[in-house]
Formats: sequence, structure tokens, C-alpha cells
Amino acid sequence: MASVNFLYRSTKDKSNLVLRLLYRYDNTDFVFGAKTKFEVDKIYWSKQHKKKSKDIEITNKQTDVNTDLNKIENHVLNAFNSVNTETISKEWLQTQIDNYYNPKVETNIPTDLISYIDFYLDYRKNELTETTKRKCRVIKNKLIKYETFTEKKILIKNINDSFKNEFVNYQKEKMYAQNTIQREFVTIKTFCKHARYLGLETHYQLDGLRIDKQKVEKIYLTFEDLTKIETISKEKLTDSLDNAKDWLIISCYTGQRVSDFMRFTDEQIRIEDSKHLIEFTQKKTGKNMTVPLHPKVLEILNKRKGKFPYSISDQKYNDFIKIVCELAEIKELTKGSKLVETKKDSKIYRKKTGTYKKYDLVTSHIGRRSFATNFYGKIPTTYLIYVTGHSTETMFLNYIGKSNKDLALEITNYF
Repeated sequence: MASVNFLYRSTKDKSNLVLRLLYRYDNTDFVFGAKTKFEVDKIYWSKQHKKKSKDIEITNKQTDVNTDLNKIENHVLNAFNSVNTETISKEWLQTQIDNYYNPKVETNIPTDLISYIDFYLDYRKNELTETTKRKCRVIKNKLIKYETFTEKKILIKNINDSFKNEFVNYQKEKMYAQNTIQREFVTIKTFCKHARYLGLETHYQLDGLRIDKQKVEKIYLTFEDLTKIETISKEKLTDSLDNAKDWLIISCYTGQRVSDFMRFTDEQIRIEDSKHLIEFTQKKTGKNMTVPLHPKVLEILNKRKGKFPYSISDQKYNDFIKIVCELAEIKELTKGSKLVETKKDSKIYRKKTGTYKKYDLVTSHIGRRSFATNFYGKIPTTYLIYVTGHSTETMFLNYIGKSNKDLALEITNYF
């Protein structure tokens, strides 16, 4: 969430106000300032602007000034909400203010949602990650099918409560999970807000549209589970399964996404004060990371003569680690969701919530959550957040499923 305020930063009797943008990102506070072209008297700003007055002229001036400043503020905040936060800088802010006074005229902007997605991908091609682009294309393909179903073109200005309800009903008929629908609708709103930033008409209901998330079970591998995995008999493991097993252990002790740990190499390791560290750049965030290597990871490196396991595809990894966990007899009945075929031989799979053997619920993401959950309370939360890359402690606690009641009970340990 960002906020804006205006400051008088001059010794002159009359000067242009400075706009200050404040926001928090990646657990860090940022403040950038840039000069506007809005000029006021120093006496008015310091003595009259924020004080109630019985003088009708001063009251009218306050109204006029606030109206103009609100327009500048809304322009900057809309721009802020339409870009990747990591691209924001003092220069970016000054550019937005300059654009407010001399707006760029965009021509041939599509007004229908499906065409606009292509426009959006091109407009922000240097800011979006490949993963985000791929997700946008998935949503576009679903919207194409929806448009064919309704036989109506989806106009950006018509994204309202009625569209939301019809789209949700359609997605549920196609057996998509609630959280998939919610997540994709948030992205649809992002397209519309970006279009509004460029001057297109959007529906007055847009900002208030919401779809509730469904609570999901936080599946993770306990230290006991990991011990079972580590001690699987060698006779039961093929080379491929042993390779996947080692990657699974590495993921549970480094807390990284599969897109990152599957690219680990021995060349990224450095040693300082006899401590082994690995340096890499997160694929999703572009953040440069330095993460300590746990003794369990070093055991695997020693087993493999200093090398990491060989890289495999995400799909093969997902398939193999289910088998690994089955061999480790991690089979307690657990609530969760997994992909199931909607009809026999349909080859269409959707997530279905139910109670399954735990090994059936294991996916490539389980390592990151296992690390966060297992070491919570053992390692200071600030350090855990650094390793997992969550922006705030609130996000981190939600990620591992800690409620207010859980936190209250943990506090009693210090009484």
C-alpha cells in the first residue's frame, strides 16, 4: 500500500510543491520525492491550508487546492498500482508527474479484454517475468473459451459484479478450484486498472469486486518425515528416484522454489569462516540471494563428490517425489487437494479437495513450506523471512498457517 503527501520545500515566498511517495516493499520502507508544477504561497501553505477558517475565500481556496492535489495523487497512485514495484525510483516518480501535466497519447488501445491482454503483455514486456507472462496467456485462453460460450465480446468497461458472477459460475462448471478462480480474477482486475491508467473507461464497481479465498491445508514434511526419506533402503531407489530424493531434501533445508534450487551448481558455493554459502538470483523475483547450506545439504554434496544432483523437469520431479515419499511410507491420511481426472479417459484434470495419503499431496512446493514450518520458532522469524523471500511477517505467518490463537499459545511459553 502506497501513500502520497505534499511538502513545501523552498525558502521563497511562492514555490512549487514537492510530492512525496511512501510505500513498503520487501520488508523495507521507501520514500521518493519529486517536484510538481503546482505553485502555492508559503504563507497560505504553512498558516492556512490545513486550518479551519470562517473566511469564505480561504475555504474556497482550500477546496480548489485539495481538488487539484487529489488529481495528482490519484494519478501517481494509479501509476504505482500498474507497475512492478521493483521498477519504482525517483526518476520514475518524476516521469509520472511529468506525464500528468503532459500526458502521453496512446493510440489504438484495445477496449475488449482479450485484445487488451496482448497489448498489456507488449506494453510491460520489459517488466514482467516469463512466469507472469505465461499466467496471463493462460487466463487469456480461458477468457477466449468463455467469450465463445457467451457469444459476447468482453469489454473492459463491462467488468462489473454481473460479469464476476457469470464468470465464476462458468469456471465452477468447468470444475476449477475456488482459489484458482480468485487468483485469476485478481489478474483480470489488474488488466482493467492498467487500462484505466491509460485513460480507458472502466466500470465504477471495478475496485469493489472481490472473490473470497478458500482456506487450504498447509501440507509439509516434518523432520520425522525427512528422516524416513533419508533412510529409504538403497535397494528400493533407482538412480532417478535417488536423484529426486536428494533434491527434495535440499529443498526442505534451503527453503527455495523449484525454479531456483533445480539450478543450483557447485560453482555458486563459496566458503567464509568455514561456513558454506550459496549465491544465486531468484528467478521469480530477480533478487540476489545468499543462503547458508545446512549440514544435511552438505551431506548430499559430499555423497555426490561436491556436486548437486542433476537437474530434471518440474513434472518429473513432482512425479518422482511422490514415489519417494510413498517408499518412505509417509502415508498418514491428510486433508488436501490433488489433481484428479474429471471423467474417466477425459484427460482433463482439476484439483479436488479431500482426504488422501500424504505422499499423494506432495508437490515441488513442499520443500519451501517444510523449511519455513519446521524452523519456525527455532530460527528467528526475521532470518526465515530473508531465506523464503516473503515481504512481511504477516505474509510469512499466513504461508505456514499460523493463526492468532497459535501465536497466543506460543507467547505463553515465555511466561
